[in-house]
Amino acid sequence: MFSRIQNSKYGNFLDLIPENKSDPIKFDINWLDPSQKLRLDLIVIGAGPAGLCLAERVARYGIRVCCVDPDPLSMWPNNYGAWVDELSSLGLDDCFDKTWPMASVHIDDHKTKYLDRPYGRINRKTLKMKLLSGCLSNGVKFHKAKAWKVNHQEFESSIVCDDGSELKASLIVDASGFASSFVEYDKPRNHGYQIAHGILAEVEEHPFDLDKMLLMDWRDSHLGNEPNLRVSNSRFPTFLYAMPFDSNLVFLEETSLVSRPVLSYKEVKTRMAARLRHMGIRVKRVIESEKCLIPMGGPLPKIPQSVMGIGGTAGLAHPSTGYMVARTLALAPILAESIVECLGSTRMIRGQPLYHRVWNGLWPIERRLTREFYTFGMETLLKLDLEGTRSFFDAFFDMNPEYWHGFLSSRLSITELAMLSLSLFGHSSNSSKFDIVTKCPAPLVKMMGNVVLDSI
Repeated sequence: MFSRIQNSKYGNFLDLIPENKSDPIKFDINWLDPSQKLRLDLIVIGAGPAGLCLAERVARYGIRVCCVDPDPLSMWPNNYGAWVDELSSLGLDDCFDKTWPMASVHIDDHKTKYLDRPYGRINRKTLKMKLLSGCLSNGVKFHKAKAWKVNHQEFESSIVCDDGSELKASLIVDASGFASSFVEYDKPRNHGYQIAHGILAEVEEHPFDLDKMLLMDWRDSHLGNEPNLRVSNSRFPTFLYAMPFDSNLVFLEETSLVSRPVLSYKEVKTRMAARLRHMGIRVKRVIESEKCLIPMGGPLPKIPQSVMGIGGTAGLAHPSTGYMVARTLALAPILAESIVECLGSTRMIRGQPLYHRVWNGLWPIERRLTREFYTFGMETLLKLDLEGTRSFFDAFFDMNPEYWHGFLSSRLSITELAMLSLSLFGHSSNSSKFDIVTKCPAPLVKMMGNVVLDSI
């Protein structure tokens, strides 16, 4: 819960204390008794969407799984949005609490794009209950503790928890998020960073269409009387993301798509306050408040290594957009198959052969190469100012929807990504083409070098 900010110049919503009610989920899960020294096959650290989905999938095959988390029944803190088709393809249609038939993008004060692709807010409780139910029915055990240390032997690993317990298994998967130190890197972690401030708020009124979610608003007219903010926003732009639920309830989020180093959180909130004032949005009540910080791009973890990763610890955040939940839910079954092939095998595939199979199952060469391309997209965005960013998205959403759908959902092949690049250049304005020609060579050379190294 955020403390009260006394300086009212930032706008009235920053003076309000968020309610942030997050009661634990009431669910009868299977608790592990560490004193029994149960022999485990797989330990999953973290009970977020990635950890629960993977645990449930692996346990379906009779493999003994334990999920370790400081509070397995707590509600996930951040809101998740996704394109409806992404969750529909995973059989999770019932996990949206609200959908919008279209999305919109304000390029500037004079141009708006309307995207004919339904978007929805994921109901965190529904999704978590569904995943917990799958874990329960497949025998996943849970241990309420924080993993402090990981130890490895040739064919077995163990974790030491803050309650003094030690759990052993053939494989440990870290699904605890970006801040984890259990997954190792052998290259400098030169991530870009997406930072956002979001509120679910009751407002007196708002100007948003109820049948459209606002994916991006790049307008800066709200900074007309804020010269310092306008200058900084011109160099490091932020946009508004909005999900209107009804005429008085809306989720609002001011977002820096990507920056390096990370944009100041105070700056993001200050820009949001200026925007809401300009739009005439008066916040009566802040129901939820969240700070979102997502490392994007950068190198993948060392492949292979003794601890497996999934979600943020495995580099699954989209390097150009920060999207991760839908993709992680789609890739968890693929990682599960690799794990089951080894841990469920009578050939006893353990140790280094196990680590090699699971890491390369999640990150085969083709997927690594496409990630390099998405990272190239991030490096290009890092070099664009507000005008360049507007021109980029103007051209991006002018392309065949098959291209931008696939790009945002991380499902294009290398060949399709090459075709997208040609299409994007063709749809770009002359100024945007100039930006591409002058600012993209360095990221392009870096991408090609990484592609060569990954292909060796």
